[in-house]
Amino acid sequence: MHFNFIKNKFYFLSLFAFILTSCQQVKPQTQPINKRLQPLPQDTFIQVYFNHNQTSEYQEYYRKKKRLGDDLEKQIIDAISQAKSSVDIAVQEFRLPKVAQALAAKQKAGIKVRLILENTYNRAWSKFSPSEVAKLKPREREKYQEFYSFVDLNKDGKLSLEEISDRDALVILENAKIPKLDDTSDGSRGSDLMHHKFVIVDNRIVIATSANFTPSDIHGDFKNTNTLGNANNLLKIDSPDVASIFTEEFNLMWGSDRKNNPNPQITQTQKFGIKKPMRSPKIIKVGDSKVTIHFSPTSPTQLWTNSSNGLINKTLETATKSVDMALFVFSEQRFANTLETKHEKNTKIRVLIEKSFAYRPYSEGLDMMGFALADKCKYEIDNKPWYNPLTTVAVPDLPKGDLLHHKFGIIDNKIVITGSHNWSEAANFGNDETLLVIENPVITAHYNREFERLYQDSRAGLPQTIEQKIAVQKQQCSNIKAPSSLDKVIPNKSIQQINLNSATLAELETIPGVGKKMAEKIIIARKEKPFTSLKDLERVKGMSYKKLYKLKDYITL
Repeated sequence: MHFNFIKNKFYFLSLFAFILTSCQQVKPQTQPINKRLQPLPQDTFIQVYFNHNQTSEYQEYYRKKKRLGDDLEKQIIDAISQAKSSVDIAVQEFRLPKVAQALAAKQKAGIKVRLILENTYNRAWSKFSPSEVAKLKPREREKYQEFYSFVDLNKDGKLSLEEISDRDALVILENAKIPKLDDTSDGSRGSDLMHHKFVIVDNRIVIATSANFTPSDIHGDFKNTNTLGNANNLLKIDSPDVASIFTEEFNLMWGSDRKNNPNPQITQTQKFGIKKPMRSPKIIKVGDSKVTIHFSPTSPTQLWTNSSNGLINKTLETATKSVDMALFVFSEQRFANTLETKHEKNTKIRVLIEKSFAYRPYSEGLDMMGFALADKCKYEIDNKPWYNPLTTVAVPDLPKGDLLHHKFGIIDNKIVITGSHNWSEAANFGNDETLLVIENPVITAHYNREFERLYQDSRAGLPQTIEQKIAVQKQQCSNIKAPSSLDKVIPNKSIQQINLNSATLAELETIPGVGKKMAEKIIIARKEKPFTSLKDLERVKGMSYKKLYKLKDYITL
């Protein structure tokens, strides 16, 4: 009994000391502790990963940081490690040394490796001279400085050969003699952007992602440990049929030469951008999934309905219950028009847009909220602010430095639109892009959870600064009537719209205010470069903004 008393007395004294010490040491936490969620089932043939995933965690290699999320770089490396015959990669930007080392090992083992990059990112930054760095645009200079810190392992302010060989991904690839080219390798100006982000392994495994192969896009900014990387998704698809379609796209861009061509009598030049032939979407059955694949760009001279944006719009038109979107940029007017029709029929619509693009004059988020914003007193020609605005347009609250880089939409909780393709005219008509539409509830569930995570921590509506800007513009730009949600747009069926890219001279002359001379100028301008938007008409000599604004109801593309 005496022993128990001493033991209990010792226990309470120890407990009191522990509580006292804890109270003295506890400090307010700078970041909330995130709770891990239970993982969702994965499809057998198509797996989905998110670098902000709340169901898994990993230790970052470069920043030595443990954090929630899927390691997208590891998924890419694991796919490459399986290669027994070939690895093809098309990606806008490549700065991941561990991926480069995995490719170098495969090249050394005799496996065929090929790489296509965007021309802006085809040269190692460690080879830039001080004068070249000084000429970089502010955003690119900031990225260069981040790269410099990433490579300067001993922090002495200099990049040694050892550091460069260890951390500069493009140098690692060059040292391994891995063949690579960009969209200007054929001597042309290239596409507007070689914006693909895909990997093909052994003509069977395909990685298709929204993420560029950079530390900041996948893991977070090297100099800012609070960042988690731009919000991105990645698909790993096990399907020879899908791989075959991606290989066809890769080979169009790669071209062929006599050395590697099985038929040396026939050579194929590299084709980027609208040099590539017009191709229809390919529909593939992958296990329980229906997968539709399409690649951009499409020439503006072709029917818009046959383009990647046409495929997105066709998919949006199938919605009966809900449409959720998480988008880096949203500037395609025709999508907003389709969604407004759905909204009027009580389809539930929610949209998340990257903050740096959500409130620009061309953002369809403004239309959906019932507002219009001018650029130097010029409103988007085909702007249509909604008569019944949405209150569910929002920007996600991400760690400072991270961006919403997704390009996905979810239709009726059963169809996912994803890939590298931004929801814009630029992606549709100028960029090399990947678009996938997948029908599978198991896969859709992963995107649903990611959307809900982002939407729960978001801010809807217009910031006060943008509201004030709109109010000021209404006074300053009073000579041009701003599009307004108070004006319900009722289509005038008696007006026959004329297609600017295909109309004859006689048809163009029927447009009110367009005479023979202006019609001839329009035809000359479209021969030089097809019109991709009504705003393009401003490059026609004599076509003022005011005149174009009066014509907008009579013309189409």
